[in-house]
Amino acid sequence: MQIETAKDLSVYKLAYELAMEIFDATKSFPSDERYALTSQIRRSSRSVCLNLREAWAKRRYEPHFVSKLTDCDGEANETDSSLDFARDCSYISDETHRALVAKCTEVRRMLGGMMKKPGSFIITQE
Repeated sequence: MQIETAKDLSVYKLAYELAMEIFDATKSFPSDERYALTSQIRRSSRSVCLNLREAWAKRRYEPHFVSKLTDCDGEANETDSSLDFARDCSYISDETHRALVAKCTEVRRMLGGMMKKPGSFIITQE
């Protein structure tokens, strides 16, 4: 399959799936967390996808591309930490935590691979 947009990337698809699962999981968080952990974890998980779209748009210049991928990785790490808070505050079960963290870890692994070998994604001038 030819990759035409960031939406075609496996890492984008997994990150989007993770963000949607986090959205569902946070529906049951206490209302007093609405503007705190609920908002934060939703924002950071969605930001992985949003920054990946920005990275894709900046493929003409490798440092910009890698910089945006680094932003994606930072947001994924923030999401991972928020999942720990959600578990430790008993907002999600250990099982849900394990499943979401595993997806988050896989997203970070895939982003790391892109950052190590960005050349295969860069648009070259011919």
